[in-house]
Amino acid sequence: FPMAATDPQVLALAAQITESREQDIPLLLLKLKGILSSPSLGCEESNKIKQDIYDYGLTQYCLLVLKQDHSQLHGAWATAAQLAEILSHCCVGLEVKEDPEEFYRKFLPSVIDSLLVLGKRLQARFIRAIKDKEKQDFLHWFQIVTDAICWLFGGHIQLAPRVLQNDRFLQLLITDDVETAIVMMSVLHNILRINSSVLLQVEEETLHSVLDELVYKLSSTTNPAVGSAATKLLLLVAKSCKQLVQLFTARYKGLKGLLSKQWTGKGFDREVNQLLDLLYLEQSSGKGEMQKQHEAACVIQAAWRGFQTRKRLKKLPQAVVTLQRSFRAKREQELQHLTKQKEDEALKLQMQLQRQRAMRLFHERQLALLEVVHASQVNKYMQEMEEKSALTIQRFWRGYRARRIFHQQKQSLKQYKAAVIIQRAACKFLEKRRRRRPLSPWKEPKGLTDEQRLALQQKVDDYIKLHPASQMSEERSKELHVQAQAKLAQLLLRNRLDQRAVQRREALLAQVNTDVELLMNAPGLGETTEKDFGAFMSRSIPVATKARQAHSTMLKYSRWPWWKKLGDEFMEDDVIPDDAINTELETLFIGGRK
Repeated sequence: FPMAATDPQVLALAAQITESREQDIPLLLLKLKGILSSPSLGCEESNKIKQDIYDYGLTQYCLLVLKQDHSQLHGAWATAAQLAEILSHCCVGLEVKEDPEEFYRKFLPSVIDSLLVLGKRLQARFIRAIKDKEKQDFLHWFQIVTDAICWLFGGHIQLAPRVLQNDRFLQLLITDDVETAIVMMSVLHNILRINSSVLLQVEEETLHSVLDELVYKLSSTTNPAVGSAATKLLLLVAKSCKQLVQLFTARYKGLKGLLSKQWTGKGFDREVNQLLDLLYLEQSSGKGEMQKQHEAACVIQAAWRGFQTRKRLKKLPQAVVTLQRSFRAKREQELQHLTKQKEDEALKLQMQLQRQRAMRLFHERQLALLEVVHASQVNKYMQEMEEKSALTIQRFWRGYRARRIFHQQKQSLKQYKAAVIIQRAACKFLEKRRRRRPLSPWKEPKGLTDEQRLALQQKVDDYIKLHPASQMSEERSKELHVQAQAKLAQLLLRNRLDQRAVQRREALLAQVNTDVELLMNAPGLGETTEKDFGAFMSRSIPVATKARQAHSTMLKYSRWPWWKKLGDEFMEDDVIPDDAINTELETLFIGGRK
């Protein structure tokens, strides 16, 4: 919270909101209206109270409440409209010194969006309302919200382009309802009155949408109030910028006729005449420019037509060849069609003649047989001929029907064979996969019923009662902790000593292996040079001295007379006495320690 002196009413309200329930906050925020509208406040005091309200987060509270479902608030839409009015009054005249970018770049645009959303909802409910009382209430709240929007961008002019570019503002403006349309056109009139160049700051699509809607209202309605508001807006737009007048004459060519025929004598002739004068003036001043543009267009068209003609003349031989080729191909196709048609007609005529000739021969044969056959056998012969004819007809019919059925079933038979092949391949693939991974199918575990769950819970409770957990005192826990820490320290120390011993042992083994390898690879005494002595000389002076003494002792021992060695005749030549061995081991020096 701020450290400067704060208004006690704001401080008390902030504390009350902090301690209140969420559903009571909107009604508490309505008290800000009384604080801001106090008659005893001056300009500086009012700005100081607005700064305190913003510093204590009450304006943020109002914005959060407006973003909620307004039908769930205490007082519903009336409360939402009053909070919108309070929020706009709190933002106008407020100069934020700490983090102004947050206020101007994020907070104010969010307030505009919330107010436009609230206005859109109120407009929709006003249009759907049936009772007159409800329509009057919703229209009154809608006017409060639009007044709050006008008050807000009146205090912060930089918000005017954002209001126009908002999709919800265009949705509010594009409506067939007369009352809300007049209100929105008054909002647009206030925007243009505050910032006359705002239409040049918005995108071209937004500008066209606004102007299209105003011209549409002039052409689609006969209401004088809507016509007057739309005409005044177009006049204000035309006076604010000459470029927009050019846009009127180029984009809306029938606007002058519409104004002069439909809206003359409706009670606002002065505005209509002023707008017509501006349009006709722009048209007359633009005639010279239009003439120049027309001449330039004629020159461009003449050059283009000449280029196209020369291009066609260059391609003319190729086009003639292509045309002749296509004509010959078409004539050849027609000749082939006529030839085929004549062949078909000749074939039909030949078949008809053959059929007639066959019928004539058949009848002549029957007459000849009737002359030969006896009169008593004629009926029998005729019956046999009818049976043979019937059998022949039946045989041909059955063959035709069988061939037709076969052709019909041929496609289904092919599909059946394809399905069999696919099924066989799928079965083989599944069998190979089953052999490769012989896993049992996973079954989903069955869930426990309520009775089973209660029975298991009872068993767990009984087990806990029979086997209670042992409780330990705090002193015993600390004692065990100290003992565990001491044993852990001993273990770590022992491990460290063992590691050092292992390292020393490994070093000794490495040195012994090195010495053994040197002794094994040592040359004979006859081949030894002075350079080879350095490899067998110890770097430790005591060790070298002891080695020299041991060598001298061995030489003296080897030079003794025979009678001093009487006790050694049973010793092998390669065996060294124990005392000599002990002497060598006692004088061994490795790694700086004995």
